[in-house]
Parts: sequence; structure tokens; C-alpha cells
Amino acid sequence: MEAMPFLDRLSRWAADRPGAPAVVVGTKVLSYAGLAEAAAALGRGSGLTAVCLPNSVEAVAAIAGAMSGSGRCAVLDPAWPSQQRAAVLSRLEPDTVLDGPEAVADTAGSSTGTTLADGPPGSVFLVGLTSGTTALPKAFSRTRRSWQLSLEVTGQLFGLHDGAATLAPGPLSSGVNLYALAECLREGTPFHTVAGGTAEALEALGREDIGRLVVVPAQLRLLAERAGASPEGRAAGRRLSSIVSGGAKLDPATRAAARAWAPEAVIHEYYGASELSFVAASRQAPGEPALPGTAVGRPFPGVSVAVLDDQGQPCGPGRSGNICVDSALISRGYLWGDDRAGLRRFGRWATVQDQGCLDDDGVLHFLGRKADMLVTSGRNVFPQEVEAALAGVAGVRQVIAAGVADGRRGMKVVAAVLADGDLRAQDLRRQAAGALAEAARPRRYYRLRELPLTAAGKLSRALLADWVLGADTRVEPLE
Repeated sequence: MEAMPFLDRLSRWAADRPGAPAVVVGTKVLSYAGLAEAAAALGRGSGLTAVCLPNSVEAVAAIAGAMSGSGRCAVLDPAWPSQQRAAVLSRLEPDTVLDGPEAVADTAGSSTGTTLADGPPGSVFLVGLTSGTTALPKAFSRTRRSWQLSLEVTGQLFGLHDGAATLAPGPLSSGVNLYALAECLREGTPFHTVAGGTAEALEALGREDIGRLVVVPAQLRLLAERAGASPEGRAAGRRLSSIVSGGAKLDPATRAAARAWAPEAVIHEYYGASELSFVAASRQAPGEPALPGTAVGRPFPGVSVAVLDDQGQPCGPGRSGNICVDSALISRGYLWGDDRAGLRRFGRWATVQDQGCLDDDGVLHFLGRKADMLVTSGRNVFPQEVEAALAGVAGVRQVIAAGVADGRRGMKVVAAVLADGDLRAQDLRRQAAGALAEAARPRRYYRLRELPLTAAGKLSRALLADWVLGADTRVEPLE
């Protein structure tokens, strides 16, 4: 059994197909032999390396080198504010920091010819960073074996087995994109990414022969709509055989836009958490119906899923509680940042206290993160159930719900939409009245001029609430 998630394969591809493209960032290409050489030059064989670089061939080489031997890697977001970055580095205390061209050149120049080598399966190779309840991200550790086991499954499960080149346009500091890189290096298929945003991703789709796209839903929506507006973009969509979406469930409008743009693609969705890894997945081939409402799929291969209450007792089918997982993919736990709102255990079961339920057919439904739950007039409301109820209203392209402070209710639910045509608030109220309990019905509706997105391209309910409270011009009341 292989011990390392993908570096052993990288060495193999470097020997078998040295000149073939391994990594493409914009117009820069690094072959398998070139990547193996650059990674070996930047590797130290041990210790912790912090990589804080924008998407680039140098960043990929730095990440691969940092994971060699018994080395550990932490990938920081270069878009972080300087104070946040400094605070994380202070906690990490890395042996090496690669944060710019000079640091990369100095490290490569002092190389003693480190050979890419596999570390022990049970050893830590990745320090992940995820958002917490404070400005300082939580840090958790992951073993080589945890990724090895999932990589043995996802190449086939998520459509990588046909050898198609993959484009993952998001930052490598995001787990969605970092994992896609590992998949490609393991399977020996080209990995494409971009240093910029949507415009560069569209250029890559038009220029390169991309067969597989890995994105979060907001990115997919932008790409599908903008690419679908040009003949070149529509041609790129027809070439796609697989779309992999993680981070959130696809709303109906985004799924429809993706299907119109990429009619032959199989759409894969997965639900998981940084600390737990993969939990559930679904697959929709062309012509097949999508899972309805809050359903996110069946348990990932090799993963057991249960729904337990706060005392660790099973909830019956259809009853909501903590989504709990038992698998070999779970992280080793936190280095820091355990605010008791994160990883928790009930015996063999682990949970990040996401809320959901299992239906009678064993399909998992994700209702929301416990931290997202709103308490309004003494009732618990999940924004996801509000969004699912309103997504089917004619003209609605995207809906996002949030809670804002309210003197009478404690919190009140508001909803904002990207919409076509003359959508009126009464259309949304009518749908809410038929689909939601009274406490979950939004008290105010807004039209969005743009989506409230984080730097990683994910929808932010907190940012929407700030816009509403601050009377931001990017949202306007819907009458």
C-alpha cells in the first residue's frame, strides 16, 4: 500500500513522462520532471514550511517540496491582512517561510539535493487552517494516510479517471483546490489554475483543452453565465465531461446555468468539513434529476454517518441533530483554536456540529452549521432551509438568507436575491408562506446588485447582514 498521498506518483510520472505538462498556471507550464526537480530543491525533508504565495508554478513546487519526507506544510492565503498573517505565523513557528520570489530563490539556492520521498502513513503532512469564531483561523493537522485513502476513491468517483485536464481556478490555500492538485498529481493528469479571478479562468477555458472543472458554487455560477455569453465559452462548456462542486449545495439556478453551459458534464457535489474530510456525495449525469431541497447525498465510500443529539443519542429518520462521522479520513484535531464550536466527539463519532438529518432512504440532508442557526422569537431557523424554499421562485437566480439584530425577536430573518425581471417581494412572501414555518419566513426582502462573497469566492451571510445593517448600496429593499 502506498504511504504518501501523491509524491511517489510524481516521481513515477517524472521518470515515465518527463516532458508532459504537470501544472499550468496561466501561460506558464511546468513538466513532471521540472516539477519534481523544483519540489526537491525547495524541500527540506523535515520540519514545517509555511507557503504564502499566490497561485503559481512556484507555489505548487513549494507545496510539493514541503510535504516530502517527514515534512509538513501549511498553505496560507496571501490575501490575508498582514496582521492576520503575522498572528498565524507566530502560532505556527515554521522552520521555513516561502512568501515571495526571494524566499523561493534563496531556499532553492541552498538546496542540498533533497530527494522526494514518502513519509510514514501515520505522520502529519498538512496543517490546515479554517475559520473560527475569532479573526485567527483554527489550525488542524492531517495525516498522509487520511489523504491517501480518500485519493484512492475520488479519482474514479469525481471523474478524473478519463485523463481529462482539470481546472481549479480558486486559491491553493483553499482545501477544495489543494485537494484537486493532489488528485491530479496522483493520477498523472494536468492540473490548471490561474493567478487571477474569473476573467483569467475564462481565458484558460477558451485556450486549454479542459475536461474537468473543480469549483465552489459561486465560481460555477459566474463561469457558466459569462462563458455562456460567447461562442468560445459555449464551446469550452461542451468540452467539459465533469464538474466537481464543493463548499455548499448547488442552488437550482446555478445548477441550471451549469447544465445549460456544460450539457454533457456529470455534475458531482460533495459535502464535508475541513476537520472531517468527505462526508457525503452525489452524482448527476445529464438528464438525471438533482437531489431535492437540502439533500446532499449518500455517505462517502468508507464513511459511516449518523445523526446524534447533543447528548450523543441517535435521532430517528427525519429528525435533525448533529451530523456525525466515523471514518479514517478525520483529521488529527486542532493545534489551536478549539473554541468548543468545532470538532467534538461522541465515542467513535466525530462532529463539527453541522446540523442535518437522514431520510428513510439513507440520504443525508444538510440544514446548516450550528453557528449559522438563527434564534428568532424563540425558534431555531437555518438559513439554508429559507434559501431552499425560495430558490424555485420564477426569476430568482440566487438567494441568500441571513439574520440581523431585531429588538422584538432577538434576530430577524432577511433574504436577498439576484433576480431577473420585475420580481416583487410579494412573490417571495407567497412562496415563503406555503413552504416555511412562520418563524422562518423573512421579514424583509432585498435585491442584490452583486453577491456578498469572501476572498475565497464563497457566499457570506455575515457580509450580507453587514450590508443590510449598513444600508449598503449593493443591496436595495425589494417592494
